[in-house]
This record gives sequence, C-alpha cells and structure tokens, in this order.
Amino acid sequence: MSDLNPILSGSAQSIAAYQEAIEQSTNAVVQWLKQPEMYQGKTVAELRERIRLEFSEQGLGNQAAIERAVEYFLKDSLSVHHPQCVAHLHCPSLVISQAAEVLINATNQSMDSWDQSPSATIIEIKLIEWLREQVGYPAGDAGVFTSGGTQSNLMGLMLARDAFFARQGHSVQLHGLTGDLSKIKVLCSESAHFSVQKNMALMGLGYRSVTQVKTDKFSRMDLNDLTEKLAQAKANGEQVMAIVATAGTTDAGAIDPLAEIAALAAKEQIWVHVDAAWGGALLLSEKYRHFLNGLELADSVTLDFHKQFFQTISCGAFLLKEARHYQLMRYQAAYLNSDFDEEQGVPNLVSKSLQTTRRFDALKLWMGLEALGKKQYAGIIDNGVTLAQQVAQFVAEQPQLELVMQPQLASVLFRFRPENGDAAGVALLNQRIGDALLASGSANVGVTEADGVTCLKLTLLNPTVCLEDVKVLLASVMACGRQLQNA
Repeated sequence: MSDLNPILSGSAQSIAAYQEAIEQSTNAVVQWLKQPEMYQGKTVAELRERIRLEFSEQGLGNQAAIERAVEYFLKDSLSVHHPQCVAHLHCPSLVISQAAEVLINATNQSMDSWDQSPSATIIEIKLIEWLREQVGYPAGDAGVFTSGGTQSNLMGLMLARDAFFARQGHSVQLHGLTGDLSKIKVLCSESAHFSVQKNMALMGLGYRSVTQVKTDKFSRMDLNDLTEKLAQAKANGEQVMAIVATAGTTDAGAIDPLAEIAALAAKEQIWVHVDAAWGGALLLSEKYRHFLNGLELADSVTLDFHKQFFQTISCGAFLLKEARHYQLMRYQAAYLNSDFDEEQGVPNLVSKSLQTTRRFDALKLWMGLEALGKKQYAGIIDNGVTLAQQVAQFVAEQPQLELVMQPQLASVLFRFRPENGDAAGVALLNQRIGDALLASGSANVGVTEADGVTCLKLTLLNPTVCLEDVKVLLASVMACGRQLQNA
C-alpha cells in the first residue's frame, strides 16, 4: 500500500493521487469504449471461476487495484452503448452525465440536510419546480429525486395509503394500520410494473391487495374493465386506496388513458399515481408530448432519468401534486431538520424523501439540460420513438419475422416465425435465439411475453442507432433462428 494518505483531500499528495487514479481509470474506459464486441461472452460459471477477491494485509495500492478492476470488471462489462445492445430499458449515457458523476463523487454531498449540501439542495429544489411545470402541476417544490421507479412508486403508494386513512380520521404514521386490511385494494393494469405488488407487500397489505385490470390489444388499461372492477369492489364492500396508471409499460411502452382514469378516480376520491418512469421522457418531446395528456391530473408521478433521458444510473424523481400530503410522512430530527431550521427557512430535503443519506443525482439532469438544450434533448428522445415505427414497418415486411404489436414508445415486439412448428416450439426457438445471441457476445435482445406469446424485444433508446444498424441485428436474429431450427 502507498504511504500516501488514501483519503481525497486538499493536500498536494492527495490531489496528485486523485489525478493519477482518475487518469488511469479514464484511459482504461477509453480503451474499453473502442472494444468492438458488445460483450466478451463469458457465462455465469466462467465469471464465478474467473473473479477472485484479493484482500491482503498490506493492500495492492491504487494502481494495482484499478488494473484488477479493469481486468475483471470493465473488460467483461456489457457495452450498453453498442448498437446491438437493445434488450432492456438500459440506456447509454450522455457524456455530460459522466462529467457530472465526477463532480458528484468528488464532492460527496449528502442531500439529507442543507448544511451537508447547500448549493446542491437549491439546485434540486429548482429542478423539481421545473419538472412540475413540465407536468402541468401548480407552482411549488413538492417532490424529490429518488433512486428510480420502484422507490418513487413506493412513495406514491405509501402517501396514497396514508391519505386514504387520514380521510377516515386515522393516522398511520402515529398508530399504524388498522381495520380490515383485506378490504383495501389498489388497481393497476395487467401490464403495470411489478413494483406495485412488491411495494404493497412491503407496506403490509400484500399481493392480494392488488387487483389487475385487463388491457386492450396495445397493453393499455381497459376503461370498461376498470369501471367494472371499481363497481365490483364497491359491491364487495372493498375500498380502493389508489389506481396506478402507467405511462410506458416495460415491454410494449403502452400509455394508459390517463385523463379518463383520473376522471373515474375523481368521482370516488381515489388517489391516482402515474408510473411514468419511461414515458415521462415525452415531457420534453416535440412530436409526442400529447401522449401524456392527463398526466397533470394525477396525485403523484414517477419519473426516471436513467432511461430515455440518458442519465447514468441512478437518477429518478417523485412528484407530489399537493404539498400538504407530505405531512403524512413528516418526521423531525434535531440533527437534520430541526424546528429552528424550519423557522429560519432552511430547506432540508430529508422531509420529502424515504432515504436519509442520498446522492446529488439531480446534478446530472441539470447539466444535461444545460448542455444539450431542450431542442436537442427532444430530438434524441423522439429519435427512439420514430425509429421504433420504422423498424416495425421493416419487420412486417420480412417473411420470417412477425410483428407482435405496433410500437407505442421506443420498443418493438416481434418474433422469428418459421413456416412450421407448434406454439410451444416457436416460443422455445425465440427464447433460444435471445440466449444464443448474448452467449456469442454479438447482441443482447430481450425475450418476453405479450398476450401469452413469447417474443423478442428491441428497446431502441440509443440515439446513435439508425435503421440500418437494426437491420443488421434483425439479420442476425433470422440467421440464428434458421441455424437453431436446422440444428
């Protein structure tokens, strides 16, 4: 181990060590970016065997530790920027987002009190105000940056639950859950994110509290079935705590009819939370912003910026329409958000967050917006949606491919369709195509189900990818399908 103090500080030795470590790491990343393969193709077993921990008494020193990280992590990492990497909502990142990470990591601000993150706190508040304006919410700063969609959805459901009980004169915060909990329901579509069930279990209400509403042929919540489910709940003596609408389902990119759902909910005083983790990117769109009409009617909204906003993981936000509901989760600690601070107008964001210690991830979005400007940002967001439409048309023209669903955001659901073969055989073949392409290191194509049909998925987030790139990928899919079929 080096005799230098390993802590980042203002000393000349520390600064020199920091510069050397960052330069070594940056050079390694530059070489990795030039790597032609999407993935080196090692299996789970091979990686388990290859990766060994070396924690010695004396330590290896910065240089050797970085070299080992390059060898055992970086070289075997998935190249999410590669044009053939299209399986998931896993975006390549903006260059400016990488620069923001350097500032975030070096300063190591903690967002749980103003005196740990003074300028960062103000920047986050101003960004929340701006995001609310994009949604169409009233002026205010009710919202907070989060680790992503699951946490934001948890906040929406938790506040919906507590508001539900508060209307009955009961404080969950003070006294916990009460009454016949089996009668409390949350409605969401069959295509909603799994975090709805996960979060309801976490809150003590269980999976059984979630009633799934049927979807139409485009995976959007069916309004007729929603109406029936609401009436059925009432007839059963059940109470609907919340409706979770989705703006951008994981596979189809479906956007539920937000305005109509909000209108039905308003009649019964039901909280509406919109999971716009993916589709929320259209807030900046010049072509497709209207897809989100009705979002402003929701009581709370989830946004993710590590999807089609192209920010590094993690970066998300939760927006709350009415600030008064934040009182439902308020807790004061003298060492973080004291009465004295509040009287002096000191903003302490811990009152708005489920997290205490929290990174300054808002900096990435701020720098991205400032660097690109709204027009360029809109262009790279719109590119994915437009490209998906072009790819769908091309797929429909290929005899060996079948388009499973018309695209709505930036994903295309399709499958390899041989002339002969039963449903089970075709499903297995498509699964094997996805597995084989990843194992070869040439491509990462998603495998999922749509209406019971096993299919392949292209999630076209990368704004550097064009139709010709996708045609190359589809040619690989068809060649792999034929090879497996004839094996």
